[in-house]
Amino acid sequence: MNAPAIGTDPRLRAALRRLDLRIVHRLDGLLHGEHLGLRMGPGSEAAEARLYQPGEDDVRHMDWAVTARTDTPHVRDMVADRELESWTLLDLSPSMDFGTGLYSKREVAVGALVAANLLTQRVGDRFGAHFLHQGRIRRWPARSGKEALLALLATIAAAPTGDQRGPDSERDTFADAVTDLARVRRRRGLRVVVSDFLDTPAFGGTVTWERPLRQLAARHQVLAVEVLDPRELDVPDIGDVTLRDPSTGRVRDVRVTRAVRERYREAAGAQRAAIRATLRGCGVHHLVLRTDRDWVLDIARFVIEQRRTAHHMARHTPGVPR
Repeated sequence: MNAPAIGTDPRLRAALRRLDLRIVHRLDGLLHGEHLGLRMGPGSEAAEARLYQPGEDDVRHMDWAVTARTDTPHVRDMVADRELESWTLLDLSPSMDFGTGLYSKREVAVGALVAANLLTQRVGDRFGAHFLHQGRIRRWPARSGKEALLALLATIAAAPTGDQRGPDSERDTFADAVTDLARVRRRRGLRVVVSDFLDTPAFGGTVTWERPLRQLAARHQVLAVEVLDPRELDVPDIGDVTLRDPSTGRVRDVRVTRAVRERYREAAGAQRAAIRATLRGCGVHHLVLRTDRDWVLDIARFVIEQRRTAHHMARHTPGVPR
């Protein structure tokens, strides 16, 4: 089953129009000529060699010297120093298809991707995307302009929902996707990671995506966007209910009692606390978007606050142009 709602839902289209007006136009004076991304951090650097990606890179940009030295095909990014290159990792795991608010988590996640791209393309910068979908990592090459953004949205809209692969099939994890983004996209710039982070253990245990995210943040500006549905924090008193795991397809009958609800709230709260603590420890900025809130307004508030913080830091940092 495809997901036409991403491209045809009038609520989402209206929200994206508001986002373009409320964020891009309102903040145009702050964005023009500045390459702060969504927060202060390292800027662009001179073009550098990286691994050749078949089907994505132009062979005319092959760096033969590095290729001969390493015996592995490399290309050199031919991007002006003044341009910012941003990449978004969009988690399209089955859990992102869930939603009990105004939108599904997947729709809100797509909105976050659009917001990041709109905020960077105003000065002609390039944006690309990696997707974790159907247990596989997929890549969209970096481009610029609204036509490229529309093509990207069409690709996401055509991506099937759910998980059509068997439960025993080999699959990439969210940690694998973060690792891949850090390994493949070496040129400094903005990195936006959009996920529900639901594979984070609630009561201790190893957070598998922590190490690769630390590595990503060591080189790039990173914004983590956590997408949340209210039912992931609490469940109503509905008695007997059949629950299905969207990732594995397993079904379980549960009687939702007061004790079950309390344990659920406790586990959900512990998990969200673990997500916050891990992201803070990785040194990335953290934006929470909910399916039952005006996510456009939440993004606008976040960006305005980040800009205010960036300009405050610039005024109080010696040697930084004001």
